[in-house]
Amino acid sequence: FTSLLVFGALIGFGGAFVSLAMSKWTAKKMMGVHVIEQPRTQDEVWLVETVRRQAQVAGIGMPEVGIFDAPEPNAFATGANRNKALVAVSTGLLRRMSRGEVEAVLGHEVAHVANGDMVTLTLIQGVVNTFVFVLSRVIGNLVDKVVFRNENGHGPAFWITTIVAELVLAFLATMVVMWFSRQREFRADAGGARLAGREQMIGALEALKRGSTQ
Repeated sequence: FTSLLVFGALIGFGGAFVSLAMSKWTAKKMMGVHVIEQPRTQDEVWLVETVRRQAQVAGIGMPEVGIFDAPEPNAFATGANRNKALVAVSTGLLRRMSRGEVEAVLGHEVAHVANGDMVTLTLIQGVVNTFVFVLSRVIGNLVDKVVFRNENGHGPAFWITTIVAELVLAFLATMVVMWFSRQREFRADAGGARLAGREQMIGALEALKRGSTQ
């Protein structure tokens, strides 16, 4: 069991931390993020300076700031290091929301970085990955040995039960991760309100709600 637990932790945490380490590169490639290195427009200047000011207040290093092409109002923050993160917004967000609302969304993302949410969620994902890997095999082994009384290695019952248990446990684990994710969103909303102002945060949430129902 100890060997299984160690192996499961290596797989569970290893995959989660590899994903975290590659998160900035992956996000840039998948979302087509244009990182603002030299601002060329007033909007880009405003974006960079707003994130710079919020990062200073939040006590983190200046994140990279980027824009990606998407019609929906959207934004995200990612990165393995809170002092070398990436904050990106969609073109739809810039078109459909006021500067005050965009500032609140940026504050929300900067709060994610300051709270260390990316690392926290990675640790939680590593724990549930390990849990799913180990417990599914324990259940498979019990069914194989106790129910089918197989004493010659792992029989078909082990593999079938393990696969089914993995699917069920993975579904339950996803619900746990989603619950933690929801809690970090509430914290980021509170952080965004502190960085950009309560009224602007309320306005941004209402604008996003309107956009999701259209």
